Amino acid sequence: MESLSFAFFLIFAGAAVLATLALYSRQPLLMAYIVLGMLIGPYGFKLVTDVAALQQMASVGIMFLLFLLGLDLQPSALLAVMRQASWVTVLSSLVFFAIGYAVPALFGFTGHECLVIGFALVNSSTIIGLKLLPTTVLHHRHMGELMVGLLLLQDFIALFILIALSAMAEGSTDSMMLLQVLAGLPVLVGGAWLFVKYVLVRLYARFDRFQEYLFLMTIGWCLGVAEIAHLLGLSGETGAFIAGITLASHPVSQYLALQLRPLRDFFLILFFFALGASFDSGLLPEIWLPSLILTGLVVAVKPLVFRLLLGRFSEDPKLAWDVGFRLGQISEFSLLISFMAVALGIIGREAAHVIEATAILTFVISSYIVVFNYPNPIAVSEHLRRD
Repeated sequence: MESLSFAFFLIFAGAAVLATLALYSRQPLLMAYIVLGMLIGPYGFKLVTDVAALQQMASVGIMFLLFLLGLDLQPSALLAVMRQASWVTVLSSLVFFAIGYAVPALFGFTGHECLVIGFALVNSSTIIGLKLLPTTVLHHRHMGELMVGLLLLQDFIALFILIALSAMAEGSTDSMMLLQVLAGLPVLVGGAWLFVKYVLVRLYARFDRFQEYLFLMTIGWCLGVAEIAHLLGLSGETGAFIAGITLASHPVSQYLALQLRPLRDFFLILFFFALGASFDSGLLPEIWLPSLILTGLVVAVKPLVFRLLLGRFSEDPKLAWDVGFRLGQISEFSLLISFMAVALGIIGREAAHVIEATAILTFVISSYIVVFNYPNPIAVSEHLRRD
């Protein structure tokens, strides 16, 4: 097993080289990170082999992403848009599940494997959707609020899917776990809001001259609420978002968001590297056709479904297409569903790699579509680049 410092050297030095080549060739940067994982990971040149540890660290990047997302949103605006987004989320999820179930069934996968692949297609990627969304759009425009509402509702669906997988493995329905989740969410929101109002805000005001203290307190708050969320049966990502949104109305929120963005990007590089490194290309002969069909359907159908459903609820057609293409991929939660289903013995490695291959391909293709056609922070064209 290689040392952690050597693994970091290979990852970040290699990412710097491939990112430079990507920029010169006008390619999205995340493609460089995924390719690097495939090249030097355990299924490539085997220079970095402890991918599991990197995946655990990479999950912190998703938490920081959702924490920063919460910092950028006002609770009242979010509640208003989530009422609208709920119907769109439910109806679209049914369509995507049906596609994910039907395609692997045609290729002889078991009923449980078809269920899991169907579950994996329900969500869109929070990382791709928000990383490619300009900050000004996220802060001040309805599209940012709408995307956040859709992604959050999808994340709650993913949480219940994980509970359902656990029940499938045990052969029963765990009603106590479901009740724990339903009770835990309001407890966590209420407790976080009270702590921010009566403790955290006062500490920020008392020691606002010490930037290091603000930085440390903010990281501790984010990760602390994420851990409490785990104890209550919720996901750490949900806890991190709640930690952020309870701070959103405080004047220090935008300063904190600016300070934490480099830390978020550090962990997200690890996430995309681990995604590429965990993919076993030796299974491609068995999975390439269902993976390609699922990829084509996701990239083509998701934008269309969101366009039709959002248009049905009186959204501007241009905005509806924009949101649809930004959400035209499956999710990092799809990978979590895949990893959990394999660990519980519900699906085999081939089905898991169908999900992983579809995730990688849809991440890359949807990123190309957004980077070359819509305003985003990493656009290769100057007239589309928006920070």
